[in-house]
Amino acid sequence: MAELFPLAEELSCSICLEPFKEPVTTPCGHNFCRSCLDETWVIQGPPYRCPQCRTVYQVRPQLHKNTVLCAVVEQFLQAEQARTPVEDWALPDRSVASSSATQVACDHCLKEVAVKTCLVCMASFCQEHLRPHFDSPAFQDHPLQPPVRDLLRRKCSQHNRLRELFCPEHAECICHICLVEHKACSPTLLSQASADLENKLRHKLTIMYSHINGANKALEDVRAKGQSVQESMTRKTDQLRQEYMEMKAVIDAAETSSMRKMKEEEKRVCAKIDTIHQVLLKKKSEMQNLKAEVELILGKGDEFEFLEKAAKLQGVSTKPVYIPKVDLDSELIKGIYQGAVDLKAELKLSLKQLQEKAEEPSASGNNSDPTHTESASKPTRPTKKTPQEKKTKKTPGAAGPTLSSSSSNKLPTFGAPGQTMDFKTTNPDATPKANAPQPNSTALKAKILENFLTKSRAELLEYFVKVIFDYNTAHNKVALTDNYTTASVADVPQHYRSHPQRFTYCSQVLGLHCYKKGIHYWEVELQKNNFCGVGVCYGSMDRQGPESRLGRNPNSWCVEWFNNKISAWHNNVEKTLPPTKATRVGVLLNCDHGFVIFFAATEKLYPMYKFKVDFTEALYPAFWVFSAGTTLSICSSK
Repeated sequence: MAELFPLAEELSCSICLEPFKEPVTTPCGHNFCRSCLDETWVIQGPPYRCPQCRTVYQVRPQLHKNTVLCAVVEQFLQAEQARTPVEDWALPDRSVASSSATQVACDHCLKEVAVKTCLVCMASFCQEHLRPHFDSPAFQDHPLQPPVRDLLRRKCSQHNRLRELFCPEHAECICHICLVEHKACSPTLLSQASADLENKLRHKLTIMYSHINGANKALEDVRAKGQSVQESMTRKTDQLRQEYMEMKAVIDAAETSSMRKMKEEEKRVCAKIDTIHQVLLKKKSEMQNLKAEVELILGKGDEFEFLEKAAKLQGVSTKPVYIPKVDLDSELIKGIYQGAVDLKAELKLSLKQLQEKAEEPSASGNNSDPTHTESASKPTRPTKKTPQEKKTKKTPGAAGPTLSSSSSNKLPTFGAPGQTMDFKTTNPDATPKANAPQPNSTALKAKILENFLTKSRAELLEYFVKVIFDYNTAHNKVALTDNYTTASVADVPQHYRSHPQRFTYCSQVLGLHCYKKGIHYWEVELQKNNFCGVGVCYGSMDRQGPESRLGRNPNSWCVEWFNNKISAWHNNVEKTLPPTKATRVGVLLNCDHGFVIFFAATEKLYPMYKFKVDFTEALYPAFWVFSAGTTLSICSSK
């Protein structure tokens, strides 16, 4: 059975799991029983699918009998029937079964056991009372046979004759007179019919035994397979749990290290502040004592004593208190925070890539289905397209103040028809983004840009970020107050300590945080805005020389107020803008879709200018103040 079992699987219908009965072949090359496939397709209805490979047929295929496979199945069944039964099983013997049945009593004496039954006398006789059938010539034509129980069942109830024949068409025993009603049938003698049916049942029993053995073998295989799957999944689960534990350990270690550095920096600055505090207390105490002595000597009436003590107190130094500046190392804090943000971004990217890889096999699993084939031929790639679609769904288009198409088209943009040039990155050294948007996403980007131009301030505040000025970038003429949220032109130089990121030529300052992905919005309040500018720039922008001014290089974009003139600047190219009385400017930076929009914020938002750029680096909020009294203040979300 072991060597025939693989062949039995190949010759079995995958629907009924039995040997093929009138096998037919589908156009995709799979075989099924005709009745099984017909029943399946009747229930399923159009479109029709192959039960095995799921190939779709809009029109039901014409099926033809597989004569070769039918012959192979027949030969396999014959070979299976001819096999000798297994030693631990044997066919039951009818002779043994009949001998073990209850013995028949003699119908004459009703005492002895009958040895023969006369089918003419319709009685059973023991050895003694059977003797006349052997001795008398009158009984010579009476057929005898082994004892038969219940002789009345052997008689035909209709003709009262012995039923000696069997009709296979009607599956019943008949007498010779019944033959008139069974002319179209082919009756045979009881002995022959019994022998034929016995052989057929023995054959069927042999096949059933082989099927049972095959089912037992299949059950063992399935059980073994299930156990193997469970063991494999247990191992994989343990490995996966170990990997996640190691990832958590790495994250915990990074968190511990970052927190330790932050605590050390806090401890360092607090220690300096405590030292300064103690020195100031001492200075204050000394000055109070000196003050008390001066007041006391001024009350003396004796000139000799007054002159003596006054001359001594006059020589005591009374210098003003000097308070040294003690600041946190913003570069260190910014680096620690940026490291955490980068780690989170890398983790999200890795999880996204793993999810997309896991979805690819399911998309290409059914090669025969045209729908699945198309999705498999275009696997998902981790490009900017997916977040663009998500952002598009997230932003309603009809909210906020409505701008007509004419007003939208009048919004100045470099590179539009009739303009001189396009405000795009022209730095030859700038490397393109690794996952830059494809050309087919241009229409989508334009649609998203127009959508943001029509949004209300309440909608844009959903993307609000808190901007803080970076102390290490401020020019010496820029004074930072109100917790680094207000920048103004200082009356005297600030004498900031030297730093490689500090502006040395233009009175400018950058925001503390940079933005490389996502959508961000902030607002700036202008006071005496006759000489100031608001914009964004790359961190690689120059900090020295005339090219370090906002808009005068390829790495910055800004809107500038110069006396009564408002202009948009990029790469040293100016575009004059219409005047506005608004003193608040809103800046919307969309890193994902490549644009920055400047709004004039009054009761409503009015677009002033937009730059469309494929940004290649992280962007910082940038600010320029020039004339005395000019002040820029970062607004809160409220």
